[in-house]
Amino acid sequence: MTPTTQAAAERQRFSPPLPPGHHVELPGRGRTFVRELPGPPGAPTLLLLHGWTASADLNWFTTYSALGRDYRVIALDHRGHGRGLRAPRPFRLRDCADDAAALVAELGCGPVIAVGYSMGGPVAQLLWRRHPEAVRGLVLCATARTFAGSAQERFGYLAMGGMALASRAVPGVARRRLARRFVGTRADDCSVEAWVMAEMQRNDWTKVLEAGSALGRFDSRPWIGELDVPAAVVATMDDGVVHPSRQLALARSIPGATLHRVDGDHTVCVAAPGRFVPALRNACASVARRSR
Repeated sequence: MTPTTQAAAERQRFSPPLPPGHHVELPGRGRTFVRELPGPPGAPTLLLLHGWTASADLNWFTTYSALGRDYRVIALDHRGHGRGLRAPRPFRLRDCADDAAALVAELGCGPVIAVGYSMGGPVAQLLWRRHPEAVRGLVLCATARTFAGSAQERFGYLAMGGMALASRAVPGVARRRLARRFVGTRADDCSVEAWVMAEMQRNDWTKVLEAGSALGRFDSRPWIGELDVPAAVVATMDDGVVHPSRQLALARSIPGATLHRVDGDHTVCVAAPGRFVPALRNACASVARRSR
């Protein structure tokens, strides 16, 4: 094998360091995929809830080791995403919240600090609202109380889902654009891009499209002010997907929530972990201290 050929093979074999993963059967619901880090003895448990069109690994791979030093970490793939649960009925955010509660019960790890990114934010909010016994705190990142306040915005979520659906079958520019949503400029690295695309091809894109529609209909404004567990908001201040004003409104609406600002856009969790991870750790530490 020539040096050039060997280098190409190394690029194709790229994979970030990931914690052990395994499937978990959720009684009466189906099978999902989970990553776990044990953390220090007696440490609080973080339940990581990823964003739309991603998987747990795509969303959180830059954070696993840093969080695992202080917490037990559990990350699942949502239904229809990655290797998550497959179900015939249409995607609903409340079903994702119920899946998360069933996982907490199955693993016996509750109550947990639910850490939601983007779409994972509504899932975390619904997990508290529907299963309060499973939640000791919330960390809400790059997310909001509502994602689509107008008909035009709701149409935009459907259109983005449709673009994602098309990208499954059409290689090239559309798929690379979607990859860059997760890895920013690093998507120019063919090895990283290949890993991202392989991860995204695990998705059930019909369910992802339905998830976009569900996200556009979500609205927690009538009840999020009743939150009675410690909370923190990590706001991505250059975000073009979830406008910072919506993230700041979420923080203001939750009694006692701490605010942790990050200079970065919606991809900062993977494109600039040096900025995102410290803010995330501070937010988790704030909630953990107050939830004891």
